[in-house]
Amino acid sequence: MEIRNARHWAPRGAQRWYIAAGVLIVASAIRLALHPVLGPVMPATVFYIAAALVEYFCGLAPALAVMCMGLGIADYLFVPPYVNFTHFDRRDAILLVSYPLVTIIVITLIERLRREQFRALLLASVAQSRYEMLLRHDNERALARRAGDETHRLLRHLAQYHSGFILIKALERNAVQRSAVSKGGAAVLLQASEVEPGPLFDAVHPEDVQRLNNALWPGSHRVRLRDANDSEHRLINCICERFTTHAGDFLVLRTES
Repeated sequence: MEIRNARHWAPRGAQRWYIAAGVLIVASAIRLALHPVLGPVMPATVFYIAAALVEYFCGLAPALAVMCMGLGIADYLFVPPYVNFTHFDRRDAILLVSYPLVTIIVITLIERLRREQFRALLLASVAQSRYEMLLRHDNERALARRAGDETHRLLRHLAQYHSGFILIKALERNAVQRSAVSKGGAAVLLQASEVEPGPLFDAVHPEDVQRLNNALWPGSHRVRLRDANDSEHRLINCICERFTTHAGDFLVLRTES
């Protein structure tokens, strides 16, 4: 897989040129310090190393600049006759051929290595983003499938307990989120935006109607229902269940029997 951006692995800006200049100065200082010991032997070795380091950290252009300037410094200061560009002999020719050849080979290999490393990072980033997209899609499909199952369960529930059905509430989204947060140790009750009465809704005591309209949560409840034959209200055990469907969250209140 070809990635064109792999060639742009090196950092941008003027900072890399400052680093290259600093490395060149340090290499020149090291060679000057070793000159009393080495003399004309290996005049450009430190500049090989300097160009390779600059290539690895700063890129191709600064490395080529260090190579060219290192060639001039090595020939001028460390090849006899010293501090002289006018004299040209066999040692100058060897330096002029061997130093650029070896340095170009080294920095070319390092450049290819760095491009392959950057290409691998780009491929890993693309693979990670695609993997996250697949996870999101799988999660969305799972949520949609769960919502469909909940819708079917709600419909079966309403059909099965139709005679004991008191009411159904549609919950607000922000209220559902607030229900998981506690204030002062007490859980926030789920608030409803819409209420649909069931067959037994008219038989519920008015105070219980007000209470159920204000707050309702999944679980067991005791509700006062009026008998069909008289006006007396009796406490009836009821169950409230929550359903999460495509259309939203619903609470269904029904009698236990």
